[in-house]
Amino acid sequence: MAVLSKLAVIGAGSVGAAVAYACTIDGLADQIALYDLDGKRAEGEALDLSHGLQFVGGGHVIGSGDLSICAGADLVVITAGAAQKPGQRRLDLAGENVALVRAMVPQLLEVAPEAIVVLVTNPVDVVTFVAQEIAGIPHGKVIGSGTVLDSSRLRHLLAERLGVAVNSVHASVVGEHGDSEIVLWSSATVGGTPLLEVVGPDGGRVTADELDDLRQSVREAAYRIIAGKGHTNLAIGLATSRIVRAIARDERAVLPVSVRTSFDSIGEVCLSLPSVVGRRGVLSLLDVPMDDRERDDLRASASAIRAVLDKVG
Repeated sequence: MAVLSKLAVIGAGSVGAAVAYACTIDGLADQIALYDLDGKRAEGEALDLSHGLQFVGGGHVIGSGDLSICAGADLVVITAGAAQKPGQRRLDLAGENVALVRAMVPQLLEVAPEAIVVLVTNPVDVVTFVAQEIAGIPHGKVIGSGTVLDSSRLRHLLAERLGVAVNSVHASVVGEHGDSEIVLWSSATVGGTPLLEVVGPDGGRVTADELDDLRQSVREAAYRIIAGKGHTNLAIGLATSRIVRAIARDERAVLPVSVRTSFDSIGEVCLSLPSVVGRRGVLSLLDVPMDDRERDDLRASASAIRAVLDKVG
């Protein structure tokens, strides 16, 4: 299977380590480089991962506090930044993390000028937009992790509710990775059957009244996890690995990643829409059917992101 020659992960904290771990297990790169301002931590995480390479078929993992370790990377995943604390919204992190991205991206592209850049740092839609502007490279080569994880959370809830395998559920969360995100209920299916027509193990169906509760559960998932363990990291590590796999293996998979797009009267923003992802990044966006409410809610989500972009300049 096709793999990357070199994958660089920026930030060796809980999320960066989870991304590197998931990508190592998936065998997505010949070499994984972990960079962190705390070089000792990056070295320690890399050494820990290296000790398990025998069990996943090999590879090479290195860590350093010197950015040159990322030289020649095919793909760079940025996880560094202030983490969301209990009670904080992702958008509350904008000022600090936008400043970090503005400083980091030009340095990264000096050592890895051909790299595709995947942003995981929150608020991911805002920092992805800023990173793309700074990078000055095609929109599709600067990608946010977007609502890939949110969509997985939704599918998990629906699978449990209906007693089916999660891979048989096709439902997407789009818009902001945050409080204004929306669910495309009108196109949600289970095994090709419209969601509201599927009969669950109790003989009942998901009702229209349940939809808002399900959406709210997805929106609040990170808050619940942060309240319990202080941070989220494992599922976002797996979700990011899924994006990296689509790129490394040129899968042309449809994933709701965050990429730059334009809305009339709002302007340009980055937000998540179902996108075709392959070896060159985002290749195209799908024109997903939406009902009137979904279109209105998506515009509201775009407007919320644009308002934060205007504040951070």
